[in-house]
Amino acid sequence: MGRGKIVIERIDNTTSRQVTFSKRRKGLIKKAKELGILCDAEVGVLIFSSTGKLYEFASTSMKSVIERYDNSREEQQQWLHPASEVKFWQREAAILRQQLQNLQENHRKLTGEQLHGLSARDLQNLENQLEMSLQSVRLKKEHILNDEIEEQGRRGNLIYQENVELYKKFNLIRQENMELYKEVYSTGDASTSNGDAFTQYGFDSRESSLIPINLQLRQPEHQTYETSNRAKD
Repeated sequence: MGRGKIVIERIDNTTSRQVTFSKRRKGLIKKAKELGILCDAEVGVLIFSSTGKLYEFASTSMKSVIERYDNSREEQQQWLHPASEVKFWQREAAILRQQLQNLQENHRKLTGEQLHGLSARDLQNLENQLEMSLQSVRLKKEHILNDEIEEQGRRGNLIYQENVELYKKFNLIRQENMELYKEVYSTGDASTSNGDAFTQYGFDSRESSLIPINLQLRQPEHQTYETSNRAKD
């Protein structure tokens, strides 16, 4: 058997009305939460009880929901009423001009201009602001210098490693040259068995490998002989 249709009207019984309010309030907030999660919607719910107690729910924050609602209402009013759009942009321009003027005044105060009319407390606040700005600049400068020092240190280490590698290569080449030098002179010492051919001319066998040898080319004798025979013929 289905449930009977509930008549939507004010509940006279205070206890029943309070119980119904509590149940339906929880159900409404639950449905709003599910709507925000399932549909990725920004939802805001405000509920005031008959006693004036506030209940609220927002998928993001109630402040952002209200601000978004106000902005949407203003945009709708602007589209519906062009004159109000002109007034809106006039207000925005006035706000921007005021902000620009405030920024220019603050800039002149920071540079030491237009200090007249400032009290001792205002000057102290300005000095504290300058000290904080100077401290931030110094910290940034120190950070940059430390980074540069670390970078120079890394480069110095790389150069040092390159020098070490070059020094090792130089020693290796030097060692190879020494080995080659020893092999050459050991070959000269091994030829001392043929040193008699040098000693008879007054040379030491150790110096034999250093003796310059001059070679001269001349015509073979058999060619001269053949030429003389042809002349006789």
